[in-house]
Amino acid sequence: MYDTILAETITITGANGDAIEAYSARPLDSAPRGGVVVIHHMPGYDRATKEITRRFAELGLNAVCPNLYSREAPGADPDDAAATARANGGVPDGRLVGDVDGAATYLRSLQNSNGKVGTIGYCSGGRQSFLAAASLPIQAAVVCYGAFIIGTPPEGFPLKVTSLEPMIGQLSCPVLGLFGADDTFPPPADVEYLGNAIEKAGKVKEFHIYEGAGHAFFATDRPSYRPEAANDGWAKIAAFYGAHLS
Repeated sequence: MYDTILAETITITGANGDAIEAYSARPLDSAPRGGVVVIHHMPGYDRATKEITRRFAELGLNAVCPNLYSREAPGADPDDAAATARANGGVPDGRLVGDVDGAATYLRSLQNSNGKVGTIGYCSGGRQSFLAAASLPIQAAVVCYGAFIIGTPPEGFPLKVTSLEPMIGQLSCPVLGLFGADDTFPPPADVEYLGNAIEKAGKVKEFHIYEGAGHAFFATDRPSYRPEAANDGWAKIAAFYGAHLS
């Protein structure tokens, strides 16, 4: 089986027609396949997120991760860029949707695209994956411990966002949610509330809560990493995208 992939830094057109940096990884065969927009966490467009992007290519999907902090700190170290973004309260929702839309357009333009696109995001990116699914015509959305999809951040929290609860009825696709039972952002009670609200709106969701796992249990470079939960989560992501993007 031909399994060569190409991973490279590219430029895509984001919100308001802005040229922004992105990281692309894709198989080099011609078989038609779906695409995934990887939405990085608040720590930024970093090595770990690029590894995740390459993993999707290894799974047989085209993938692209837009650098959401391109405008605040072009060419900066990921930690410095993330600090600038946090000082600004995070990425504005409207701009996020435009950047994800640009990334989806890039994926659909590839010669081996089957036209189907999903999103995935971690932490703040999990909320943004949900936001994209409620704002754009996509086929699948994965939320990995996305905080503040409902509710708002506490006083002093670096992320300045509003609740997405009014947008639940606008979801364009099924949602896979992967959460930790020991997480506080979001806590299990919020996950349960969100799941019930999605079902009440007549939308499709698949939620899993992992015992013994807290926030960022996918992060292999952090003490929060939980291999059993992460491995099961990756299997569920692959199956979910296989069902909705193939």
